Amino acid sequence: MKILIVGSGGREHAIAWKLSQSPKADKIYCAPGNAGIAEYAECVDIGAMEFDRLVAFAKEKGIDLTVIGMDDPLVGGVVDAFEAAGLRVFGPRKNAAVLEGSKAFSKDLMKKYHIPTAAYETFDDSQKALAYLETAKMPVVLKADGLALGKGVLICNTLEEAREGVKTIMEEKKFGAAGSRMVVEEFMTGREVSVLSYVDGKTIKPMTSAQDHKRAGDGDTGLNTGGMGTFSPSPFYTEEADAFCKKYIFQPTVDAMAAEGRPFKGIIFFGLMLTEDGPKVLEYNARFGDPEAQVVLPRMKNDIVDVFEACIDGTLDQIDLQFEDNACVCVVLASEGYPVSYKKGFPIKGLDTVKEHEGYYCFHAGSAFKDGRIVTNGGRVLGLSALGSDLVEARANAYKAVEWVDFENKYYRHDIGKAIDEA
Repeated sequence: MKILIVGSGGREHAIAWKLSQSPKADKIYCAPGNAGIAEYAECVDIGAMEFDRLVAFAKEKGIDLTVIGMDDPLVGGVVDAFEAAGLRVFGPRKNAAVLEGSKAFSKDLMKKYHIPTAAYETFDDSQKALAYLETAKMPVVLKADGLALGKGVLICNTLEEAREGVKTIMEEKKFGAAGSRMVVEEFMTGREVSVLSYVDGKTIKPMTSAQDHKRAGDGDTGLNTGGMGTFSPSPFYTEEADAFCKKYIFQPTVDAMAAEGRPFKGIIFFGLMLTEDGPKVLEYNARFGDPEAQVVLPRMKNDIVDVFEACIDGTLDQIDLQFEDNACVCVVLASEGYPVSYKKGFPIKGLDTVKEHEGYYCFHAGSAFKDGRIVTNGGRVLGLSALGSDLVEARANAYKAVEWVDFENKYYRHDIGKAIDEA
């Protein structure tokens, strides 16, 4: 098979690596790709939002399967464009990707179908939002309605912080058009867990659990980022929590989307909070998480091509989804100053050392070729993932890999997976 991946980050690198393990993948392309993805795929200089060019390329090359990695093209309708051209594509259509594309839509869906989530109100007028906050119980969570690269969420502990948050999101539009509408949500406490799942419109097959670290600094301090590291599985996601989620969250979400005339095929990422009152949904994403994919896919036993095809064909019930009985930890190496401002273009050393060790992976998020060398080309540069028999060993291995790889202005968190010490 000829396969095309759309995207350019660590998630797409993990997908490319996993696809390369399949005997069915004869040739892999990635648009636009990055320097790490180039090891497994031929990178093509087409942007993820250039739908017409992507479709034309897929037709020209006789692509048998296209895999959409990123949220923007999914929400923008890239799957619809491919299907209209008679091409096989993995990912939700535009009317289903709205599950991630609009926080207000997803909250309304959960309320309508009694899926456990935090209480909320939605506003498209900043003055009404401010008036509501005067009587709201603090802390609150403010969420830009649209896509904001994982950064459009503000936790406000005081009324003054909440007022500033409304200004940031709705008036100053710090997250762009995503802030035209805003969701004000009650603040939930508990452990956060991510569960990615494959969906074929009616059947859902959850993957192994993971936990992300969003804040830029150690001890969960600093600004929200696209993710500074993650581990899998989560020791806090018990069999009881899993049984509850399958019954009251996972399948009900798939059924709700079908009932709304928006059958979902692809990946539903469930961001969960394990509260005292049981698991509740924090957010939905309509694709693999980044960096969650970098710890979940190395543990997956199945040929990923079989799973993708089953989702497209509606035969996911015939797939026995399996994961290794081990653990994986990913530490993100970022550029100093991320997520605000940072320099790039620095040569990366030590990449070959990672390749020499089995069970260690280096997934490129922001890299490029320059003068024959691989250099930094983004805020999040690399995701260093390592397997272990358990989370403690996997974490030690991941930080060992961090020492092997170096570049000027390298920055990373030192406490990824520290929560496992409390489990």
